[in-house]
Formats: sequence, C-alpha cells, structure tokens
Amino acid sequence: MVQLEKKPWIETPLIESASLSRTAGCRIFLKLDLLQPSGSFKSRGIGNLIRNALQHPENKDKELHFYSSSGGNAGLAAVIAARDLGCPCTVVVPHSTKPLMVAKLREAGATDVIQYGNSWFEADTHLRTRFIENQDIDRSAKRNIYVPPFDHPEIWRGVGTMVDEIATQLPSREGDQGSFPADVIVCSVGGGGLFNGVVQGLDQYLRSQPQQGVDPTGKAEGKVRVLAIETEGADSLALSLRKGNLQPLPAITSLATSLGALQVASQTLKNAQSPPAGVDVASVVGSDAEAAKGVIRLADELRLQVELACGISVEVGSSAKLREYVPDLTPETRVVIVVCGGSNITAEMITEYRQRLQGGWS
Repeated sequence: MVQLEKKPWIETPLIESASLSRTAGCRIFLKLDLLQPSGSFKSRGIGNLIRNALQHPENKDKELHFYSSSGGNAGLAAVIAARDLGCPCTVVVPHSTKPLMVAKLREAGATDVIQYGNSWFEADTHLRTRFIENQDIDRSAKRNIYVPPFDHPEIWRGVGTMVDEIATQLPSREGDQGSFPADVIVCSVGGGGLFNGVVQGLDQYLRSQPQQGVDPTGKAEGKVRVLAIETEGADSLALSLRKGNLQPLPAITSLATSLGALQVASQTLKNAQSPPAGVDVASVVGSDAEAAKGVIRLADELRLQVELACGISVEVGSSAKLREYVPDLTPETRVVIVVCGGSNITAEMITEYRQRLQGGWS
C-alpha cells in the first residue's frame, strides 16, 4: 500500500568531537548521515525523488515501479525508500558489483537485482532502454520511474534538507544573525548529489536570512566554505575544474568506488565554478590511503564504520591538512563534516586497511 504521507529519511544527529577537534585545531562537528535508513545520505535525495514521483499529479491512479541503476548506496537507498513507501523497486547493477552489495539489495527488499554489463554506464543504458524508454504512459495503468544516482533536482532538494538541520542543531554564537552558524562544510563528491544539495541548501538558507554585512570589496561577509573532496582516480570534478569544462575520466582507478562517476553532473561543475552568494568552494583531492586513515580514525575514536568514499572527508576535515584549505583557521572555527556513510564496508575491510597502512601504504 502506497504511503504518501511518509518521509523515507530521518533527521540525523550532529555531534561535536573533542578528539577530532584537538587534531584539527578547531571545532569539529559530525553530521551523522550514516544513520539514515539506507546507511548513507542517499536516503534524503533519492527518497525525496521517489516521494515526489508518488505525489505528482501525472502519476495519480498509476501503479509505479521504480528502477535504479546502481550497485551501491544509491540502489540501496532506492530500494529502501520505495519499500517504505509501499512500492516495488528493481536495481540494475554491473557485473563488477560485489556480492556483498548484491546480497544487501536483495535483503533490503529489491523486487529484482539484474546484473548487466561491465560498468555503471552499461547497466544504466540497459535499464533505460529496457524499462524506461518507449513506455505507453497514457494508456497503461502502470509506469516505470527512472531513479538516477545523483543527477536530478529532486535529489539535490532532498539532500539540502540537512542544511536546515545543521543550522538548527549547531549551538548559537554571537553575531550569527543572517549568517550560517558554521564556517566550513566538508563533503565528498562522486557525481555531485551530496555537493549540489549542500550548496543549494546553503543558498536557500542564506536567502531566507536578514541581509548580511558587506566588506569593502562588495562581497558578503561570513562566507561558508564548502570543501568538495575526491580521491585520486575518482576526481572527475577536479579534472573538469582544471580543464574549465565537463571532462570525463578515462577510467575509475580509486578504491573509493562510490565516488566512481566518470563525469560529474553539469550542475556540479556550475556550483563549483560559480557558487551562489555567501558560498565559497574549494576542490580537494586526496589519496586512497588518506581515505583509509579517515575510515580508521572514525572507527577508533567514535566506533563508526564508513566506506572509503566517506573516509576521505573525515581525514581531510579532521587532520592538520585542513589548514591548507582553510588558512584562517582558529580554535573557534566551526567545521561540519558530512559523515555520508556507505554500506560497502565491514570490520574485516577496516582491518585490511590498517594492515596496508602499517605496511607503508601512502
């Protein structure tokens, strides 16, 4: 039974970490989106897209079936959101998808998990050709809905809900009227769903506030800096920024496969090149080894397990490296790290990362 009134994501906690703050030399807050129903921030955006489709007038009285092309967190978020809203969801994944993730998709309630092709692009093409295109929408009582992993305005709007949560959850401070109560937000970038949501959520929040002050150059005071973090070998945003236009990577070579978009969404590049007033963006690229350090840091200090795609933000945002990208850092600077989560992680994998780092992995 379809449940239109239900929201398939939750408000997640924001906590301050004394240990990470000492390491970074500022106040570190963690937005714990790994606690979403699907285990990652994807529940927000994909949940919003699915809920919006169910509420759309053109789908009234139609039986909807959702189709997601992802072997990772996006597929899991789609399955769980559709399940919780009372609808079926099928996921098409490439043959490279790990058995662990295929099993999780089935256990979560996927109507079917179809393996096709050697890459996400091939799986996605098969999905759209086989299930989405050439539908007789007007005559049929059924409709198949495409759920992309990151490139859709409803996904960005859903992700942006975390910005208002952060603003409410952060402790107040003097002089915050009209500005966002954090100085820096650190988030990982794959195709840009999380990044776009954060940037657009900040824009919406700042527009709703009283007019900010203006410095002598005419720029708004108190800009929020967003650090867009990637790993080497999955750094499609950094490549496009260097080239000045959208550019695909020749291949994904990073172990952080959740960041494995060969090319970011066009809106991702636009938000990075020309962010809205009050927002400043810096592109940061780290190594897989640094991502592993972040995974271990979070597991050791807070007993939380996240995958490499999240670990890279934890490492950059809570280490001495942060000062390279926030040169005016002080002990009172407020940094929010989006702990975006991810289901492709086990205790055994964390042990393997630890052993590799001890062996000189860099």
